[in-house]
Amino acid sequence: MPYLEEEYDVVVVGAGHAGCEAALASARLGLNTIIFTVSMDSVAMMPCNPNVGGSSKGHLVRELDALGGEMGKNIDKTYIQSKMLNSSKGPAVHSLRAQADKKNYSAAMKETLENTDNLTLRQAEVSELILGEDGRSVVGVKTFSGAIYHAKAVILATGTYLKARCIYGDVVNHTGPNGLMAANHLSQSMSDVGIEIRRFKTGTPARLDKRSIDFTQMEEQKGDEHVVPFSFTNTEDDIKRDQISCWLCYTNEETHEIIRNNISRSPLFSGVIEGTGPRYCPSIEDKVMKFPDKDRHQLFIEPEGEFTNEMYMGGMSSSLPEDVQYAMIHTVPGLEHVAIVRNAYAIEYDCIDATNLKANLEFKDMDGLFSAGQINGSSGYEEAAAQGIMAGINAARKLQNKPPVILDRSQAYIGVLIDDLVTKETQEPYRMMTSRAEYRLLLRQDNADLRLTDIGHEIGLIDEARYEKFCEKRRQIDAEITRMNEISVGANKHVQEFLSKHGSSSLGTAATLAELIRRPELSYEALEELDTGRQEAYQTLLDVDTTDKITLDDEVVEQINIAIKYDGYISRQKQQVEHFQKMEKKQIPDDINYDDVANLRKEARQKLSNIRPTSLGQASRISGVSPADVSVLMIYLETKKQA
Repeated sequence: MPYLEEEYDVVVVGAGHAGCEAALASARLGLNTIIFTVSMDSVAMMPCNPNVGGSSKGHLVRELDALGGEMGKNIDKTYIQSKMLNSSKGPAVHSLRAQADKKNYSAAMKETLENTDNLTLRQAEVSELILGEDGRSVVGVKTFSGAIYHAKAVILATGTYLKARCIYGDVVNHTGPNGLMAANHLSQSMSDVGIEIRRFKTGTPARLDKRSIDFTQMEEQKGDEHVVPFSFTNTEDDIKRDQISCWLCYTNEETHEIIRNNISRSPLFSGVIEGTGPRYCPSIEDKVMKFPDKDRHQLFIEPEGEFTNEMYMGGMSSSLPEDVQYAMIHTVPGLEHVAIVRNAYAIEYDCIDATNLKANLEFKDMDGLFSAGQINGSSGYEEAAAQGIMAGINAARKLQNKPPVILDRSQAYIGVLIDDLVTKETQEPYRMMTSRAEYRLLLRQDNADLRLTDIGHEIGLIDEARYEKFCEKRRQIDAEITRMNEISVGANKHVQEFLSKHGSSSLGTAATLAELIRRPELSYEALEELDTGRQEAYQTLLDVDTTDKITLDDEVVEQINIAIKYDGYISRQKQQVEHFQKMEKKQIPDDINYDDVANLRKEARQKLSNIRPTSLGQASRISGVSPADVSVLMIYLETKKQA
C-alpha cells in the first residue's frame, strides 16, 4: 500500500511549550525540522492558568530568553497584566509573572513557527518510533495514518497527551486537555523499545463567566505601574499597555464542609485516579483534607484574555463531581450566583522516568532520541519551555558533531531543573522553586543575560546585533562598578549634610562611593550629588560630547546597585561555586562497573548503576548515595587513575 514518506533532520513530537522551543532552536540552528501536533488549535496552548513566570519560573523564562528562546518575547507581546513578585524581599527571589491573553499567546507563537525558516508545522498523531538496524537508535517516526518521516534525531515533547484521560467525579473522558484528542498509540511503541512508562496527573480549576461575578466582595489585584519585560530585547516603552485587574477572594467553612461531606465521591480519594499529582499545586479537596486547621484558602480570579468573559479560578483545582463543584463555588463571597463555563477536572497521562536521560536530555540507551517537558515528569509551561530549548539545541549540536550544551547548577535555574530531573528520581510532577537552587544570589532573574548571553551567542541563537548591544551593557556596568570603587569622598561638611539628609550615619574618615552604596539607605542614584564627575565619566563611557544631562539605562543602574550592595555575599557564593565545580570536574568513566568498587553500600551501588552519573558532583546528589559512598568512589577513581 502506498504511503507518504519524507526526510528531515529533526522531528519534534508535540507543539506545546517544550515542542515549540525545541523546534525553533533546531530550525534556527539550520536543521531541517518538522513539528507535529494533534491539533493546530493546541500550539502553545495554555490549558491551565494562562500566565507565564512566577516564583522561580520567571527566572527560567528570562534565562531561556538570554539563550535565544521565544517564550519571553511571546509573553511580552500578549500579556494583559504584569507583576514583579517578592519585590519587598532581596533580589535573589524577585520573580516576574505575567497574565497572558490565552488565545493571543497561542496565535502569536503559531505565527512565529509558521514563519521560521527550516521549520514545518504539521497536524498528525505520531504513533510509532522507527528504530535503526541496531535496535538502539531512532531513525524516524510513523504517524497514525501510516506516513513515515525519516530523521536523524527525534524529540519527544508530548506534554499531557499520552493516553490522557480527564476525570471529574465518576466522569472519565479519554481526551487530552480542553477536550482535545489524546495521543493513544505512542506509549505502546515507547514501551516496546524499552522505555519505562509511569503515570502522573495534574488538574485545572473551573472557568467562570465574568458577567456573573460580584467583584465588590473581592480585593482588586492590579498590575505593576512599572512594567519589566521578560525579554532582554524589549524595553518598558516597547511593551507598556493598559492592564486588566485580577481579583482575590477566599473559601470559608461552608466551602470546606461541602468538600468534606463529598470527599468519598472524589476520584482522588476513591482510587479512580491512579497517577501521582503535584504536591506543590494541590487540589482544593487536598488542601481541605490535609490542612484542617486552615479556616480559609486564597482564590485568585484571573482573566483568560482581553476579549473573553472566561475567568480562571486559581487555587481551586478539583476533580470533584459536577454538582459538588457548583455547590462549593457558590459558597465563595462574590460567586454566589456565578455561572460556570467549564468544569474543573484532573488529567492523567503517561510520562517517563527522567533518570533514563543524559544531562543533554537524550535517552541513555536510545541514540538520537531526546525528551523534553511534561513527558519528563515536570509540571508547568516554563519548566517545559526550558527543557525544550535545551533538547532542541542538543539535538542540533549532535547532528552538527558539536559537544552538547549542559548548564550546571551554578550557571542557571535551567541547570538546576534538568539536573534534578535526570538525577533525583522524581516521584511526582516536578515544579521549579527558588529553594531548589543552591546559588540563588548568583542566579537572579535580573542578571540572566549577563550569565547566559555569551553561551546563547556561541550556540548561534543570539545574533550579532543583539550580542553587541549586550556587550555594551556589560561594559558600562563593569566600568561604573570599577569607578565607584576608585572614587573616595572625605568627611567634609557637604558630605556629612548629605548623609544626614538621607538618614545615614556620618563619616569618621574618607570612604569610597562603593562603600556608601552598600549602606541600605543609599544607592547609586542617590549618590549622584556626591559623584561630581559622573556626567564627565558618562561622556567618556558612552563616547558622546553634549551639554545635556546623560543617564544610564535602568537595567544598567540596577546591576551596579546589586553588584556593589551584595558584593560580600556574592563573593562568598562564588567561593562555594568553586568547590562545587571541582566536584563536577571529577569525571566518572562511562564504562565503570560499580560492583568493582569495594565498600560501597548495596543501595548506593544500585542507584549509581541505574543513574550512571557523569561526575562525582552528580553522584553526590543521588538519593540513597551518602557522603561516605562518594568518598569511597573518589578513592577508587584516584587509585584507578594512578594504576
